[in-house]
Amino acid sequence: MALRLLLDKLSFYLEAKEVSRVERAYKFAEKCHEGQMRQSGDAYISHPLAVAHILADMRMDHESLMAAMLHDVIEDTGVTKGQISRRFGRPVADLVDGVSKLTEIEFESKAHQQAESFQKMTLAMSRDIRVVLVKLADRLHNMRTLGVLAPAKRRRIARETLDIYAPIAQRLGINDIRLELEDLGFAAMYPLRHRRLREAMKAAKKNRKELVAEIHQAIEIRFEKEAVDATVKSREKHLWSIYRKMREKKRSFRDIMDVFAFRLIVNSVDDCYRTLGMMHNIFKPVPGEFKDYIAIPKANGYQSLHTVLVGMHGVVIEVQIRTVEMEAMASYGIAAHWEYKTGHQSVDVNQRRAARWIQGLLDMQQQAGDSLEFLEHVKADLFPDEVYVFSPKGKIVELPSGATAIDFAYSVHTGLGNSCIACRVDGQLTPLSEQLQSGQKVEIISAEEAQPNPNWLNFVVSAKARSAIRHFLKHQQHDESVDLGKRLLDQALSRVGSSYKQLKKSQIKSLLKETGASTFEYILQQIGLGNRVPFAVANLLIPAAKRKLSEESKRSTLPVVIDASDGLLLQYARCCHPIPGDPIVGHISPGKGLVIHLESCRNLMEIRNNPEKCMPLTWSNAVRGEFPVELKVEITPERGFIAALASRMTEADATIEHISVDEKDAFTSIVDVVLTVRDRIHLADILRRARGLKHVRRIHRIKN
Repeated sequence: MALRLLLDKLSFYLEAKEVSRVERAYKFAEKCHEGQMRQSGDAYISHPLAVAHILADMRMDHESLMAAMLHDVIEDTGVTKGQISRRFGRPVADLVDGVSKLTEIEFESKAHQQAESFQKMTLAMSRDIRVVLVKLADRLHNMRTLGVLAPAKRRRIARETLDIYAPIAQRLGINDIRLELEDLGFAAMYPLRHRRLREAMKAAKKNRKELVAEIHQAIEIRFEKEAVDATVKSREKHLWSIYRKMREKKRSFRDIMDVFAFRLIVNSVDDCYRTLGMMHNIFKPVPGEFKDYIAIPKANGYQSLHTVLVGMHGVVIEVQIRTVEMEAMASYGIAAHWEYKTGHQSVDVNQRRAARWIQGLLDMQQQAGDSLEFLEHVKADLFPDEVYVFSPKGKIVELPSGATAIDFAYSVHTGLGNSCIACRVDGQLTPLSEQLQSGQKVEIISAEEAQPNPNWLNFVVSAKARSAIRHFLKHQQHDESVDLGKRLLDQALSRVGSSYKQLKKSQIKSLLKETGASTFEYILQQIGLGNRVPFAVANLLIPAAKRKLSEESKRSTLPVVIDASDGLLLQYARCCHPIPGDPIVGHISPGKGLVIHLESCRNLMEIRNNPEKCMPLTWSNAVRGEFPVELKVEITPERGFIAALASRMTEADATIEHISVDEKDAFTSIVDVVLTVRDRIHLADILRRARGLKHVRRIHRIKN
């Protein structure tokens, strides 16, 4: 009976031979699943048949329907992909294989396994978008029959549905499936809250009935008067969206239900704008609440006019105006491609949008460190709202709500994001962290030598930007730590009468075997990060029995030369603030690499003579940069003395980072200053200038 209903449904839009192929796939699946039962007690074949019904409602093609019938045979029976390919063709076999690989995505599995499975889904989507449409239909039927599972498993599956599948349905514009997934997920996740809200909705509908009818009638009378052919629908509020608004916006149920929602469906785009004018004539529009998603569609292809009006008795009315085709797109999204012929331009645009999004997922997947990081990026990318800004050439760029100029730069090109140093918004220089608004024109100023700032991760919102910044920083740290590891190992080898350049392949091969490391580069990276001691590695490379030390090499240990512009993984100790010209030593700190201290730093007293933890360093003659230094100034307090001191220091081209004042007694104040200097000569100039102030009694540098 259920099969007959499906075939009748398919005969309305598929050719007879295509319907016949779907029936053949059903019979094959029925035979494969013979004797298998669902947890509900129904024959297993009822599930693939129900999934096919959902896809038929979306007017999907016959190959998708065949894949729906067969989507569990590889996983649950002995049938192989090759057998399906020979019987039903390669495209159907690829679809079934793609969907089969996704069945592991369940919250009851470990988070890592779930993320790995989601990566598989992305790859399958990139090959054929129909894979995810079949999977969404499969998930929808599973959600409809969730009641037979244990409560804990129900909640896990519901959480995953709300976190991943419903947002994907929204991103692809499949609104009908998205709404049902959210409602079913809400009911399974929070059954009591769902029941209470549903009861409150029923009570509210009774009270609103007369007012809804009155608004409905006023709109229809105006349509008749203007001879516009249109359908007026009062729009049902969605329980999950009501719950989210109450929770996120801290609004009461009554506040949300005070808004009346209507959808007006007309025949053409011209009629949409005519209808908008009519609505603004009947009711008063609310300023700033009009949105034109026809001229600038949403990222998922959604098109409509949105306006908010104040109607009779002061009630707020939300109105959506769209064409019949736009309504189909809003309901079925990317799936509408298979119902409408490709001659419709908007369908092609919708396809391209989905393809762009999936390509973006693949780019993120390649840059992510692991599958968990990838899944985190994807969740961040499933934003329901967008802002639309213009490039300098007038191209519209879609960005997530809250996006900044950095997000814009990375959306244009990863290279532009990496080299971004400033931006102009509507011609004005604007902070990179400022959130963009729809309609703004954004111009990025870049420089070749620039690179991403780790602080950007605090304010970027797009997954592409976050992924690209992390990818760059990860590789930068890798390169820096390998370079530092080479220098530290070279210095350690000099103690045993050798050098980095003299190492032989046989020695490196033996080291890898001894340590179990995969590559020599990995060992160098670990040395640079401070996770391996360079002298221990040198001892493994050149055992004591094979050393030929001259008297000179026994006595001398060449210091590592430090230059701030080298790009090494270096940190300058905050306890003693070393600056160029100071005698310095290096302390190898696990995870941090080489930390530079003053030779006299009290914090290194216990380990200064331990060659495994400390090493001699020297500044490069060409060292450049700005280095923090701390000064303590004893001063006679008078009005304006802080301003005078700060002015004298900045005249010497110093940047003050921190300044604080404490009273020592009634006649003396102590000023603590942290400022940046180039070297000891620059510092001496600043001290000389500060001592020239008549109120300064004493000034000295704090070294610990």
